[in-house]
Amino acid sequence: MAPGIHLLRSWSSRLATESGISTIAQSCRNTKILCLQRFVRLFAYGASFLILVHFLSDLGFSQGRIGLFMTATLLGDTILSSLLTVVTDQVGRRLVLAVGAVSMVASGLVFAFGTNYWLLLFASVLGVISPSGNEIGPFRAVEESILAHLTEKEKRSDVFAWYTLFGTAGAALGALASGWMVQTLQHSGTWDTTKAYRAVFMLYAALGVVKLLLVFCLGSGVELQDTAARYQQVPTEPEDGDVSYGSTDEGQRSQQEGGVSNSGNNSNRKSFLQRVRSLLPHITPESRSILFRLLLLFSLDSFASGIASPSWLTYFFSSVHSLNPSTLGTLFFVTNILATISNLLALPLARRIGPLKTMVFTHLPSAVFLGLIALPPATPLGTWLAMALLSLRASTQSMDQAPRQAFISAAVLPGERTAILGVVNVVKTLAQAGGIGSAGVFSGKNLWVAALGLAGAMKASYDLLMLWMFLGLGDREE
Repeated sequence: MAPGIHLLRSWSSRLATESGISTIAQSCRNTKILCLQRFVRLFAYGASFLILVHFLSDLGFSQGRIGLFMTATLLGDTILSSLLTVVTDQVGRRLVLAVGAVSMVASGLVFAFGTNYWLLLFASVLGVISPSGNEIGPFRAVEESILAHLTEKEKRSDVFAWYTLFGTAGAALGALASGWMVQTLQHSGTWDTTKAYRAVFMLYAALGVVKLLLVFCLGSGVELQDTAARYQQVPTEPEDGDVSYGSTDEGQRSQQEGGVSNSGNNSNRKSFLQRVRSLLPHITPESRSILFRLLLLFSLDSFASGIASPSWLTYFFSSVHSLNPSTLGTLFFVTNILATISNLLALPLARRIGPLKTMVFTHLPSAVFLGLIALPPATPLGTWLAMALLSLRASTQSMDQAPRQAFISAAVLPGERTAILGVVNVVKTLAQAGGIGSAGVFSGKNLWVAALGLAGAMKASYDLLMLWMFLGLGDREE
């Protein structure tokens, strides 16, 4: 073999390893379907967030009511996520993903045809509409738990990076498609602005159907088999010699509580309480300590993310810098592509300095760029500078995502992952809801410099506190 060809193959093999391409290519079918699901879902989110604030404003709602709307949407997502992720491993992961996809379809149809503020709010609270273009609902916590379950610890950063990449690529294409779709329909002469926005929500509902079909393609390997086996009926032998049947955990609890009661009412009550208790995951004290610290820091970061949510950033660029829909779509396509590429660049760094340091050192510059976005004036040069700062922020903004999920997955026990990731996402959503509502107040008073400056300072504080609290924490794999 010629030396040049050998060198080329060597470099190609090294590139495939460093970028994680070989890992994702060798992953199982379920992993690939989950990545494809994320692409479809984030395409829908990217398409809808670009026009959501403009759609509500076009219907005549004030900025204060729009801020309330978006906050209530995230609160509804919190309720949905908390209810579903807590029982996911007991009732079935595929079932929970399917329920979320159906909610996505329903909410998209309501937005495509509804006009009443309270009807839209109801659909937004109980359904799945992303006001930020980011993950909402129970999907992410469930899917990340499945990916951690299916992937070896050494390869998780690679898989999470590509899972994130599929999401950011989907959001990028969704934003681009939405912007050009709205502008094309507006210029056709037969569609007014509101109808063009409604067409995007029809696309959103259709993508929800596609996601539901992908859920049906998942195999049984995505379920937590250990949990299913634990609750199978097995024979237990009480002290009186009679053989009874029940789950291992339930039998132990029943014996500890004094055996089976002779009273039918007490027996039914205990049986009901035991069934409810069996749905709740057990979290160890050490994991609870880690969880409380994570919740504190992620709340800080997510509140700042709410203030600087993509929906409000699009409104900022359209109202302050007068960008049209197609330009906005192109801008956020570029920023999401930069975020996509940066995810891969984080992989070799995570292998060398670890997930935690990679999270902090890559995310900190994005906080600085975020705080500067609103400073340039509304002039042609200032608009270009503001867009450049947004792009610089995007180039480092997402580099912490894959290392962060790998860090959390290794910091808690496998049987706790779904519940803990669900709690983390719920609290992050609550904090983000507060930030989005606050952004509505800042926007109404045109205090964009204060809003984005505060968001940047909070994110920088999160990075430094994360390093201080968790440096030196070891893996807890079973």
